[in-house]
Amino acid sequence: MSARAPIPSSSTDAPASAADARAIPHARVWSFLGPAFIASIAYIDPGNFATNILAGSRFGYRLLWVLLWSNAMAILIQYLSAKMGIVTGLTLPQNCRRHFSRPVSLSLWAAAEIGAIATDLAEFLGAALGLDLLCSPIFYHYGMSARGALIFAALVAAVLVFAILALELAGFRWLERGIMGFVGVIGLCYAFEVFLVHPDWTAAAFSTFVPRLDRSSSTAFHESIYAAVGMLGATVMPHVVYLHSSLVHPRLRELGGDTSSRGDFDVAGMRPIKLPQRSILSRYLHFETLDVLFAMNGAFLINSGMVIVAACALANGPGGSPTVEQAYQTLGPLFGPAAAMVFAIALLCSGLSSSTVGVMAGQVIIEGFLNVRFPIFLRRLITIIPAVLVIASGMDPLRILVLSQVVLSFALPFALIPLLMLTSRAGVMRSFANSRLTNTAGWLCVSVILSLNAILLVQLATGR
Repeated sequence: MSARAPIPSSSTDAPASAADARAIPHARVWSFLGPAFIASIAYIDPGNFATNILAGSRFGYRLLWVLLWSNAMAILIQYLSAKMGIVTGLTLPQNCRRHFSRPVSLSLWAAAEIGAIATDLAEFLGAALGLDLLCSPIFYHYGMSARGALIFAALVAAVLVFAILALELAGFRWLERGIMGFVGVIGLCYAFEVFLVHPDWTAAAFSTFVPRLDRSSSTAFHESIYAAVGMLGATVMPHVVYLHSSLVHPRLRELGGDTSSRGDFDVAGMRPIKLPQRSILSRYLHFETLDVLFAMNGAFLINSGMVIVAACALANGPGGSPTVEQAYQTLGPLFGPAAAMVFAIALLCSGLSSSTVGVMAGQVIIEGFLNVRFPIFLRRLITIIPAVLVIASGMDPLRILVLSQVVLSFALPFALIPLLMLTSRAGVMRSFANSRLTNTAGWLCVSVILSLNAILLVQLATGR
């Protein structure tokens, strides 16, 4: 990878004053929460529903440890992405375009787009499934077939996503509040579900902290590896690695006194945001670290709740796993209509909000790597077409969701390796470059992901 010209020097290198250090008092920390919560919705998207149902119904609590370690990786990765956006005033795709050769940058863009397509498919399909489950009595009352009802639900979901995207027209904080509201609803739904199923907390805690796979048979062992890779791909998402580096920019513009609406993007020269003093960047990075910790740990608890509910209510053993629709239909008779309705509401909120975030990430990817302006509503229109075609084909939604998460786990290194390379360079990050400990932890994460992917490739190649 050949380096291009370094980022122009900014006020970050200027000496800090006492007034600068007090510019962001700790009392304002709550006003800085938001970017990581937008990113966190990708960690509880419909793909997580699919992989968590698969893991819990087939393997009980056994794979909860995968969520714990995936969450630790997610915290580190999202922190590094946010740090890059704060320190450089550019997104990860823009930094890749600036510092890597054009062939490398285009290759990274292609991998990012594959991940974004898989993400859009899973999230849009999840929104359609959630709406279909909630409204199926109405659809069938008017004589719609199952496939026709799902296609209609997908089109309605597309309109709702457009409405959520329109929140940003009122200001970035309105969009953040909307997404945080969706996260809160999903969390409350799964708190209610966990309360209903009465889990074995001792067994769940043991499985969370003690890594193990299902070794009851060769088939169960290989299937548990497949499920673990799918959970990893669903929990650590490549598209929000790109997106988080952009989500921190609105506040960065405010702190730097940049009043332009798109200070981080200039088609002619990729002009970075006007950066504030180093002390202000340090304080903002501290607040964003808290944002990441709150948001990612919240997503971890919700994901754990999904696996626990599936383990208690949907257990089928290694022979099979219920689809999303079967999970909905099973919860009702076991725990009452409210349990099924709450499940569908959580799925709908997950699908709508994560689909919105996926579109935002797609825009950041294409604009940053290709240095072109791309309207976000056009991006949404383009991603609707393949999703509707897949729904119309009649393919099993659960299989599509799980497969999309495996694809994402393969796309993840193409986001993580450039992120680690760039955030470790003093020429890019100046005094904010990664410490040796951070670099070691980051490369360990990449090694784990590559190892799991290699194991899965061997399984797929040998048919075992």
